[in-house]
Amino acid sequence: MKQIKFLMIAMMAFIANATFTACSSDDDNGGNVVESNYQKYQKVVNETVNSQKKSEKVILLVAFGSTWEQAYDTFDKVVEDYKAQFSGWDVYLSFSSAICINNARAGENVDPKDFYDPEHWLTAIGLAGYKQIVVQSLQVIPGEEYRRVRDSYVKDFMNNRNNDFTDAYMKSIDQQVVVGTPLMAEEDDAQALANTLNNESDIKAAVSQGIVAFMGHGNPEGYDYYGGNIRYLQLESYLREFNQNYYVGTVDMDETYAEDVLDHIKGGRFDYTVGAMGYTANYERNNSKQAQLFVLMSIAGDHAHNDMADDEDPESWYSLFNADGIATEAYETNFTEPCWKKIKSGEEYIPGLAERSAVRKLWMNHTRAAISKLGTEEALSTPTTAPEE
Repeated sequence: MKQIKFLMIAMMAFIANATFTACSSDDDNGGNVVESNYQKYQKVVNETVNSQKKSEKVILLVAFGSTWEQAYDTFDKVVEDYKAQFSGWDVYLSFSSAICINNARAGENVDPKDFYDPEHWLTAIGLAGYKQIVVQSLQVIPGEEYRRVRDSYVKDFMNNRNNDFTDAYMKSIDQQVVVGTPLMAEEDDAQALANTLNNESDIKAAVSQGIVAFMGHGNPEGYDYYGGNIRYLQLESYLREFNQNYYVGTVDMDETYAEDVLDHIKGGRFDYTVGAMGYTANYERNNSKQAQLFVLMSIAGDHAHNDMADDEDPESWYSLFNADGIATEAYETNFTEPCWKKIKSGEEYIPGLAERSAVRKLWMNHTRAAISKLGTEEALSTPTTAPEE
């Protein structure tokens, strides 16, 4: 859905990023010393951290990213909220998606804006000498993106992969670095999120009148990292304990596309198995003729506005639900705490999860749990201090 244009822009941004160089100074022979984009961006992040550093403790928020202005405003609100709730901690935001970073820099949807990946931020954080470091995932499930953050970016930092830091510094942060888990890291988290969503006034009003379908992202079926996909199904089970009008699906997970959600609405048995994990649900036919769609992602970006809500795309959730005879809305007018600075009262809106203060509190609970592990064996160790095998 609208992927050709997206991929072309992404490729152009990638090529530009890979080939552009800047002359930074002259060498002793009068020639130009070429500074790579990587070095240029690292300097910018270093300067940002050095100018904003107020503490010895830091929280690095890691989102997948986006190229939507509404999403940018949502991320600004998340950072603002974290700064207010975690007094004494510096807070920064990074994107883990190179495509989002490049497209944001190229100005795909709005004016160009610079974001940087966790590697640049962690390098700057280390060079600034922070003594306690929390890397908090803003992902929804413990899937591919969370694994990349934890097992690539953070692990490389702890291994001092680029030899940016002294042994003394690496020893000083032994067991002083932790990773905060995603919104639904465990089944208990899925239950907590179900309770929270069911208490949201706009969602509660919608489910009392008809079907409510949440659209998550999901992982490709062959790569169900840590059982991440099962969390969507567990969330649905807990939601349906409140009301049988709740349904949960994804845009990237076999068996839970919009067509599958529509099949569930029509009734029948659903069996899902991945590895040692299994899930079975029996759906009674739902005869409701109206539905409200909600995005189950941290922000409302491309997937929310195109894959879910696009009335001109016959394959969007909006179009498929309406074509199936269910009068469906993807936008709402009664959301009370929008982050998008341009929204006006009563205008149509798609809220992301991170725009809901009650959901942000759940992420912050994960951050507090991570902080409690600092200085313990549950925190991360560095090779310079890890015991020899």
